[in-house]
Amino acid sequence: MDNISSRVQSVTPSLTLSITNEVKKMTAEGEIVYGLAGGEPDFGTPAHITEAAIQALNDGKTKYTPAAGIMELREAISDKLQKENNLNYQPSDITVSTGAKQACFNAICAVVDEGDEVIIPAPYWVSYPEMVRLAGGTPVIIDTKESNHWKITPEQFEEAMTPSTKMIIINSPGNPTGAVYTKEELAAIGEVATYEDILILSDEIYEKMIYGETTHTSIGSISDEIAALTITVNGFSKAYSMTGWRVGYSAAPPEIAKAISKVQGHTTSNATSFAQYGALAALQDDKSETFIKDLKGEYDVRRQYMLGRLKAIKGIRVTEPKGAFYFFVNCVDLGIKSQNLADKLLTRYQVATVPGAAFGHDYGLRLSYCTTLDILNEGLDRFETFCNEH
Repeated sequence: MDNISSRVQSVTPSLTLSITNEVKKMTAEGEIVYGLAGGEPDFGTPAHITEAAIQALNDGKTKYTPAAGIMELREAISDKLQKENNLNYQPSDITVSTGAKQACFNAICAVVDEGDEVIIPAPYWVSYPEMVRLAGGTPVIIDTKESNHWKITPEQFEEAMTPSTKMIIINSPGNPTGAVYTKEELAAIGEVATYEDILILSDEIYEKMIYGETTHTSIGSISDEIAALTITVNGFSKAYSMTGWRVGYSAAPPEIAKAISKVQGHTTSNATSFAQYGALAALQDDKSETFIKDLKGEYDVRRQYMLGRLKAIKGIRVTEPKGAFYFFVNCVDLGIKSQNLADKLLTRYQVATVPGAAFGHDYGLRLSYCTTLDILNEGLDRFETFCNEH
């Protein structure tokens, strides 16, 4: 391993991707797998978005664009953030990237130095700690409580801070828990951040996937002081079913935005040119709102069905998710660590889940409802059988 950097050696492979690959392998070998591990909508991309990309191809829009993205898209994102999120970002503050994942990584690389600490509430999205490590920083993992719907409190934030703390990452709605922070909760976290001059990375990729009376608040909209410390990340993968298109974006205060654009300029350069025109159509065509409404309606049906089923299974605990499209199931009472649990479910019961170890909680499982009710029904039947037997 002498030829591999210590920074890369410290990074663990993505468990979510390894599970996806194993499921594909089993399926290719003729096995039926009931997939409850998916992290992408099972709807196709709306036709008006694909047609816009096709038109861009036909029009020859296949050359390099500015590294930060075409101006039309950055202007549309600026308008969207103002109208929907009450966020005042100029087009020059926005960098269009190859997915929200790259937007997060760009932001972390732009501001985190060697030895800087980044506070990450757990359960967390699998890539946050590894991104921090790759940037030379130190992830500081804070265990949240199920009784608080898996959300960090301002008291926990304060207790975790040191003179080396540079950033806190907030993901709302959250993966893997579906937790949604209220405006009051975000204001309290933002107050701590402003008092201590700590940056906030606000990952809002599941913004449109919120159910019932729950509402979404962008933390940067709460006050000018919080906005000055906030990097807002979002994208098109989840709401518009555009996962493979790889288009996301960050919006940040001007100085940080320039640094983010500089990072991207020396890595990937621009996001795919014609995909950007598809993203532009996603923001500007009224058909998108109809699509999102239908998507949310179908997912809410599945969410409520799954909640009822999971609450009836003995030996597990579940908190109702208010957003995204996952359940994070607490399996501590089964006494089996999550990797072993997920392996047994997959190899013996043909049910694919994601172990909580991937998210910093070793006695949990992430179950997704990005699949049909038939698959949910059979997968949950098998999961219930497993729980009863253990």
